[in-house]
Amino acid sequence: MKQFLFVLRRPPHSGAFVQEMLDIVLTTAAFDQPASVLLLDDAVFQLKHGQQPADFGMKDTASIYRALEIYDVKHVYAELESLEERGLKPADLGLPVQTIYRKDIASLMRRHQVLFSG
Repeated sequence: MKQFLFVLRRPPHSGAFVQEMLDIVLTTAAFDQPASVLLLDDAVFQLKHGQQPADFGMKDTASIYRALEIYDVKHVYAELESLEERGLKPADLGLPVQTIYRKDIASLMRRHQVLFSG
């Protein structure tokens, strides 16, 4: 069975892209494929507490992230340096994540057979 890793880099509410990527993650997991998510750069803001996307006419993607566990997506990683560079701590996020150092990302990617990047 192939391991899927979805690498997200875009900030939340940057168009339909984030939601489309999360839909692909859920679809992959719904077909019993092992899927993981890695948040890099501004994508770490996607999990920040207290977002009000409805104020801008956007859908709340936080609810999709909360559904990941239901779909058996067990690993959500956030790059530690991306969090620190944006003044965030894991406690600022609405979902427990596994932090990973930048130097370890290549190793994480090698453990997966299919990479989706966006």
